[in-house]
Amino acid sequence: MANTLTAQEIREELARLQGWKRADQSILKDVELTDFDAAMRFVGKVADIAGREDHHPDIDIRWNKVRLVLSTHSAGGLTAKDFQVAALIDDIAT
Repeated sequence: MANTLTAQEIREELARLQGWKRADQSILKDVELTDFDAAMRFVGKVADIAGREDHHPDIDIRWNKVRLVLSTHSAGGLTAKDFQVAALIDDIAT
C-alpha cells in the first residue's frame, strides 16, 4: 500500500501542478473546453492515462466542463501517485 503524503509534501506537489486544488483527502481540477465533443475527447485521453497508470480519477462532465478528482482511496488520502497522474493530465489539458 502507498504511503500518504504529509501536508507539507502536498503543498509542494500542488505548487508543481496547474490549477489543482486540495479538497480534504483529494485534489481536484476543473477544466473548461470549447464544447461537449471537446470535453468527451479530453475525458477519453484522461481514461487512457488512468488505464495506463492503473489510477482512476472521479470524473464529472457538464457539457463543456470537466471536474477531475484524485485520491488514493486504498491509502486513505493523497499519495505520490495522485500527483503523478495529475501531472500527466496537465500535459494533455494545456
